[in-house]
Amino acid sequence: MEERLKTFLYQLIEKGGSDIHLQAGGKVHIRINGELEVISEETMSNDDIVGIAREILTTPQYHDLAEKKELDCSYTLDERHRFRVNFFYQVDGLSVVMRAIPPEIRSVEALELPAVVNELADLSHGLVLITGVTGAGKSTTMAAILDRINKLRRKHIISIEDPVEFIHRNDQCLVSQRAVGTNTESFANALRAAMREDIDVIFIGELRDLETMQIALHAANTGHLVFSTLHTLDAKETISRILGMFPKEEQSRVRMTLSFVLEGIVSQRLVKTTDGRQIPAVEVMRKTKRISELIADNRDDEILEAIEKGREIYGSQSFDQSLLALYKKGRISQEEALKNATSPSDLRLAMEGIGQGTGRESAEMLQRKRESFFDLKQTK
Repeated sequence: MEERLKTFLYQLIEKGGSDIHLQAGGKVHIRINGELEVISEETMSNDDIVGIAREILTTPQYHDLAEKKELDCSYTLDERHRFRVNFFYQVDGLSVVMRAIPPEIRSVEALELPAVVNELADLSHGLVLITGVTGAGKSTTMAAILDRINKLRRKHIISIEDPVEFIHRNDQCLVSQRAVGTNTESFANALRAAMREDIDVIFIGELRDLETMQIALHAANTGHLVFSTLHTLDAKETISRILGMFPKEEQSRVRMTLSFVLEGIVSQRLVKTTDGRQIPAVEVMRKTKRISELIADNRDDEILEAIEKGREIYGSQSFDQSLLALYKKGRISQEEALKNATSPSDLRLAMEGIGQGTGRESAEMLQRKRESFFDLKQTK
C-alpha cells in the first residue's frame, strides 16, 4: 500500500498541488490552487487506508489512532519531500489528508509578504502571532521568519510543533525542534522545560489551551521572543480568542499583559491571482502606543482604524488595504478583492477613488464623500 501512496504523492508534486485526500469509499483527490480535483478514478476502501496507516505509522502511533480515532504526524517521501499527515475516521471508515511541506524555505520577499514581517522577525522580545484559517500559509510564513533569524542572528531557537513541519538546520543560530508526542508529551510541558534551556526565541506550533497560553505570555513578559499561530481571521478576533481562554475574572489582567507584550499580529488569507495562482492578502497589526491603549482599555472595535492609520508610519495594514494594493497592481481581479474584503462597500468606494486613505480619514469625512458619491450616481 505504501508504494501506491508514493505514486499518488509524486503525482501531487508533479501537478504542484498542496494536499492529497485519501478517503474510504471515495476517489483520490488533490488540491491545486485552492480547488480539489480527482487524480484517480479508483475508489479507496477502508482496508486500503488502514493498510497505509499500518505501513507508515509506528506501532504506538497506530494504537493511538485506534484509541483516539484521529492522529497528526509527518511522513518523509524522499530527501526533498515531507508531508504533514492527519488520519481520521469518518462514517465510511478511515481517511487521511496529507499536506506537502515545501522542500525549500522561502523568504518573506519571495512569499510577497509585507516588508514589516521582517521587522517582526528582528524583534528582541515580545509575542508575535501568525493567524488565519487552515491552509492560509501560516506555517510557510512562520518558517520564513525563523529562517531569517537563523541566518542573521546568533540565538538559541526552540520550536515545539505537532508535528514538526519545516526542518531548520543550524546556521548562525542553534535550533532545537521538538515534536509533540515524539519528543515531548505536550506543548505546555515542552514550553515549561524551554524556560530552563537558555532560550532566546520560542516557536509554539499552536496556542491550543489555557496552560500553553499562560506560559507563552509569561515567556514573552520575561524577555523572550515568542512566536505562535492561531486559527483566527484578524487582529480583533485574535485578541478576543486569547481573552476567551481565561476566566472572566482574569481577563482584565490578561488585557494589561497583552497590551505590554503583544508586538504584532500577522493575519493571512490566500486569494486567487488573475493568472490562477494564489497570493496572500495580509493584515498586519504592529504594537504602537495607540494599539496598546486600545487593548488595555477594552476598545477592540477601534483597532482596525488604528491599523489603517498606522500604515505610512508603522507599516501596518488592514486586509482591505492589502486587497486594494493587490488590485491596483493587477494581481487580483475586482471580484476577488471584493469577495475577500472585510468591508466590500468601503473597498469598492476606494477602488472608485473615494476614501482612498482607507482609514486615514475621519469617519465623518468618509461619510460625506460617500453621500456625495451616491448623490452623483443618482443624478447621472
